[in-house]
Amino acid sequence: QVQLVESGGGLVQAGGSLRLSCAASGSIFSINAMGWYRQAPGKQRELVAAITSGGSTNYRDSVKGRFTISRDNAKNTVYLQMNSLKPEDTAVYYCNADIIRATGWDYADYDYWGQGTQVTVSS
Repeated sequence: QVQLVESGGGLVQAGGSLRLSCAASGSIFSINAMGWYRQAPGKQRELVAAITSGGSTNYRDSVKGRFTISRDNAKNTVYLQMNSLKPEDTAVYYCNADIIRATGWDYADYDYWGQGTQVTVSS
């Protein structure tokens, strides 16, 4: 009933840029925080960047100054602009959203994940 669909991954040389998009659709009342995570082979999934519904952001230290997260609340979409990419940024990137849905006479928030998009940075 709710889907997160990601796009924008691919192969890029070191120093290049990519822009990821993630659109939420379905039975949505509102969306709280949205974020991007990544998982490299053999490593745990880690938070890359997050943004609240009001636009407050936070980033992991290794991407500060290079990545920018933004969102379009009217389109239920979150973006990740990635500049000055490094080989160590190579991973599958996942979109995450805390979505509020109506449940009968009440509302509840649920955690949703996208399917992941591969980002590969060559040296």
